[in-house]
Amino acid sequence: MESLKNPRKLHVVNVVLILVLAFFSAKSVYGRNYQHRLKNRHHHHHMRGYFPYSAVRCRAHTASLTDFGGVGDGKTSNTKAFQTAIDHLAQYGSRGGGSLLYVPPGKYLTGSFNLTSHFTLFLHRNAVLLATQDENEWPVIEPLPSYGRGRDTDGGRYISLIFGTNLTDVIITGNNGTIDGQGQSWWDKFRKGQLKITRPYLIELMFSKNIQISNLTLINSPSWNVHPIYSSNIIIQGITILAPTRSPNTDGINPDSCINTRIDDCYIVSGDDCIAVKSGWDQYGIAFAMPTRQLVIRRLTCISPTSAVIALGSEMSGGIQDVRAEDILAIDSESGVRIKTAVGRGGYVKDIYVKRFTMKTMKWVFWMTGNYGSHPDDKWDRYAIPIIQNINYRDMMAENVTMAGRLEGITGDPFTGICISNVTIGMANVPKKYIWNCTNVEGISSGVTPQPCGALPVQGEKVCDFPKEKLPIEFVKLHSCFYRANYM
Repeated sequence: MESLKNPRKLHVVNVVLILVLAFFSAKSVYGRNYQHRLKNRHHHHHMRGYFPYSAVRCRAHTASLTDFGGVGDGKTSNTKAFQTAIDHLAQYGSRGGGSLLYVPPGKYLTGSFNLTSHFTLFLHRNAVLLATQDENEWPVIEPLPSYGRGRDTDGGRYISLIFGTNLTDVIITGNNGTIDGQGQSWWDKFRKGQLKITRPYLIELMFSKNIQISNLTLINSPSWNVHPIYSSNIIIQGITILAPTRSPNTDGINPDSCINTRIDDCYIVSGDDCIAVKSGWDQYGIAFAMPTRQLVIRRLTCISPTSAVIALGSEMSGGIQDVRAEDILAIDSESGVRIKTAVGRGGYVKDIYVKRFTMKTMKWVFWMTGNYGSHPDDKWDRYAIPIIQNINYRDMMAENVTMAGRLEGITGDPFTGICISNVTIGMANVPKKYIWNCTNVEGISSGVTPQPCGALPVQGEKVCDFPKEKLPIEFVKLHSCFYRANYM
């Protein structure tokens, strides 16, 4: 629990690599002007201009944004500088482990830019990327195929600030540099109904594999912050995400149709769900048929007064399976783990495991709903019924709670296999009239206070399941890498 007191502190998994992935097995390669000083590495930790960082792969070829005309005055557009630098570094491909672009101290105004494979974007702790408010620097792209339209409006969407598709071996990191989405104008347009195109996200990687996003601070995103989609082998670690708690749809991290993902040691203050697990929307997600599975979430701290700490759905039509969350701290949030679905979604949410969850000031601890009914258009299938089963919660504590559980399945399609064990909930001074409300759900409970509804009968000393075997992504080891800035 020490990491919850310091959510920015990076915790590196120190486990023997059992399942070898080609991307993660390469030896460390040290960057510019470093190889000949390797024997004195500890001395250089503190030398001026040397920056240590942890990554699944170090880089042999490096450059600074200032080498390509980058200007950190907060006024000059750096969109061309970023794209020119990345295009230049792309020539190295995977040779020597790929390339790194260093962003030095300063405020760099920029529009959207695209990453390349075998590449690291590294932000100095005093570097700030400022998302431009000039919409001409935000290209419009097609809707996501598993959504069929933009989330805000019909049609396309603005590309994300940092974007990539069909990439391999991509790292976005730093020593806590900042990405500022300057989202206020976007939020105002959304509230006034003035958006004609869906808002951009801060980071989105599509159809990609072997991704690391770590040690950054993301603030004021126009909408979602981090959105890996149709991707695999992902580590998101040591991220701080900050947004006003009334800002619209500023989800923290949204793994979407992704496989083998690890989210560690993140601190999120959000106007929406801190973590939102997704896999496509209604008939478009059903047709695309790409689930999110093998997801582990550990040591997360969340503040979200109007939304969930971890949401499963509501766009879950491609399926969500094998999600493991542990050592979670929620403060002043609407709900703990929330399952959101509806008739028309199809798909499934199953094999969900949660343990060691501490909650302070909550509206609901447990919330499931089968009536989350927004649809992309009028072509959704009325016979597409979602399956919700094998949902496990254990070893949880909560205080100042308005309502313990609101569990609402679908008539004729109950949510089944719900297990809640070893849970103590302290109610608020003025709780809801009904502490538990359960309809169309089936399951069991053990050692739960206050005692759950009749749909979750007590079954001795039953302990709800949590898998003992680890996921492949949990064995991935990060290396100690170094960058030496040539501007110093």
